Formats: sequence, C-alpha cells, structure tokens
Amino acid sequence: MPVRLDQLSSPAPRPAPPRIWFWACLLSLLLLLGVGETLLFGAEPLHQQSIDDWQRALGLPLLLWCVLLFGRLLLYSGQHGAAEGWDEACDEDLRRKMRRGRRSQQVLSASLFTALRKPGEEGSAQLDALLSGTKALTAQPTRMEESVVRHSRLSGAKYENLEKVLLGVFSQVLTELAQTLIHLPDEKPLALLLEVESGLPQSQWRPAWQRAWNASGIRQSAVPVEGQGLAALDQWLDQRIDDQALLLVVALQFAPLQPEGTAEAAVGLLLGNRLTQTTLPPMAYLHRPEQARALNPDALLYASRHALDWVPLDAQSIEHAWCAGIDAQHQAAISTVLAEVQMPVKRNQGLIDLDALLGHPGTPSPWLAIAAATQNIQRGAGPQFIFSGDSAVDAGLWSTVLMPVLPLSTKES
Repeated sequence: MPVRLDQLSSPAPRPAPPRIWFWACLLSLLLLLGVGETLLFGAEPLHQQSIDDWQRALGLPLLLWCVLLFGRLLLYSGQHGAAEGWDEACDEDLRRKMRRGRRSQQVLSASLFTALRKPGEEGSAQLDALLSGTKALTAQPTRMEESVVRHSRLSGAKYENLEKVLLGVFSQVLTELAQTLIHLPDEKPLALLLEVESGLPQSQWRPAWQRAWNASGIRQSAVPVEGQGLAALDQWLDQRIDDQALLLVVALQFAPLQPEGTAEAAVGLLLGNRLTQTTLPPMAYLHRPEQARALNPDALLYASRHALDWVPLDAQSIEHAWCAGIDAQHQAAISTVLAEVQMPVKRNQGLIDLDALLGHPGTPSPWLAIAAATQNIQRGAGPQFIFSGDSAVDAGLWSTVLMPVLPLSTKES
C-alpha cells in the first residue's frame, strides 16, 4: 500500500512571531539603562550633559536593540521558511503517493464457472442466478469420498476420473480467455498468476493445466509471477504499472480436502495497465484493493473508506456489494461498515453474499467476486464494491472498488 492516511507526516510547527510588547519593553529598558549609566558615571549634572553624551546614552541602546531585533527577525524568517519547505515537501509527497494509490487495472476479460453454470450454458444465466439469490450450496456426495456434506461443486461430477474433470474446467476457462487474447499480437507478454487449491496433489493437477494451456490456442507466452491473491495485484500496481505485460489470473478451488461448506469455482481474469494497454477496450476498472490491518470492525471500516478514497467515489454511488471468502465472525463487521459509510446496500438488497449462495470459495474468493462484478458492470450496472477474505486465517478482509468505464476517462500517472 503506497500511503496510509492515518500515518502522514504532521505539518511542521510554525515559529512564534516576535512579540511587539516584549520588544517595546526591551527598548524602554535599554534606553533607561543608557540614561542611568550616563547619570551614574557622567561628570556633569543631567541638565549640563552634552549632545555627545546624550547620543551615547540613547544611541548605543537603540543600536543594540536594532541588532537584537534584526537577529530575531532573521531567526523567525529562517524557521518559517523551513516549516514552509517541509510542508510543501510533505504535500508533494502526499500528491505523489495519492497518484500511486489511485492506480487501477483494466479488466479486459472475465471468465467464471461455479455450480450455478451448467455445461454449455452462457455466463449470463449464472449471473442471473447470483443476482437473484439462487443457492447452489446443498448436501451432496463429495468428489474425494463417499460422504455427503453441504457444498457446491462444478459440473462434471459424472466423470469418475477427477483429472479429466479438472482438465475440462481448465479448458473452459482458457477457452473464454483465448477469445480476448486472440486480438493481441503473439509477442504480447503475459504474466501468469495461477492459484489452485485442491485435494489433488500438484503432480495431478499440474499436467491437466499444461494440457489445457497447450490446447487453448493462446499464442502468447506466459511467465509466472510471485504472490497470492489481491496482495499480488497491490504489488503489481506499485511495481509494474508501466509494464507492457498483461496480468493473467487463473484461480481454482476443486475437490478440497475438507469440502464441508465450500464451493468449487474456477475464475479467469485478464488485466491490463491503463498506461500501456490501448488495443483492447476495457470492461471495467479495478482499483487498488485495501486490506484491513486488524481483525476488528474499525480496521475494516478504515480499509473500506480508504478503498473508496482511491477512486474517489461517493459511497452512495455503489450499486452492488459482493462478499466472498468471509468467515461468519466477520459478517457483523461488514454490516457495520455498510452502515457507517452509508452504502445504499444491505442483505437481500444489493448485497450479494457468494458464501451463502455457493459456499466458501477458498483461494479464488477475490477473483470470483471481481469476475461476477465485472460481468454485472457489462450489463450496465454502476460501481461495485467487494469484500473478500484472504487465504491466511488471521489476515484482515480486503475492500475493493470496481468502476464502469466512463466516456473519455483520463489516464493516471
């Protein structure tokens, strides 16, 4: 995160200006001392003092007073100038950090597969189901065992070979992403963020991924990037905003080891830098995410307000809010935040709780909500707000704003 608004440098203290009454009294005192010195040590009575004696009695104290006053004014001017310089430097640093904070990514493609999307079905039907509150979380047999638990899973359960099901899931996501990537030149670099959470070992799911990639028809080469979740996006905005590469995110939860209350989901997102990507029209703008620094409502409130500041956006303009990957203990905090920032959404009225509809999506949680919100914007919806969990148990929730593409939108530095 480039800047914390609660940790900014405070303005430099301003020096106190010279006090008129003090310097007037000092002048009077010096003059009295000068006259007293003349009376005490002079050889002549007061009425017989010469002009030179009076010039010495009054002139020297006055000269000393002027020298002292000049030094005081010089000191005040120097201290005031230093304070002004500090404040100007702080203001410039704040403007620079705010420009960094307000960086955003173009969402160029969004692919989403959950239990609410049937094979061969368009994504619009899945979005309709999510917006209408259709639940896919139900008691059913798990993939890995014969036990029956409440969870949702992707289509393809009829296949006994889990690797074959997984190959089909990867292929569907990459096929939809390839429809966008086909419009880019072969030499366009891709940075791949691949996040897979599964009960299958990597030796099983990695070959399925590679086969799906080879068969996808994607001509561009992809280089893996380090990081996880929205922290990787935050780091990208800080370090690679001028990069020519596009960020390709593929996230999947499939056949988790403990399926109770979980959701299988597959998400694909293609993100581009606003400064360098001019070939493809963006679907939406994904602004910098903000993570709560503690597990309490105040920290989440601060992060949510901070995320809104990066747009900037009036909270009352938010049309939908999405929740994904959030434990039950944090649900009350979200309700508190919605009331505090005065978002015009609440449960069953603009707030879509993906955990309640599908189950906990695990690693794909933030990307799942971003993809769904992007597809909603494509339908003409207004700004979207996202609350999402982190893969770490003791990590704070993330707050993210997704904005529609406005006509003649300006680029950021």
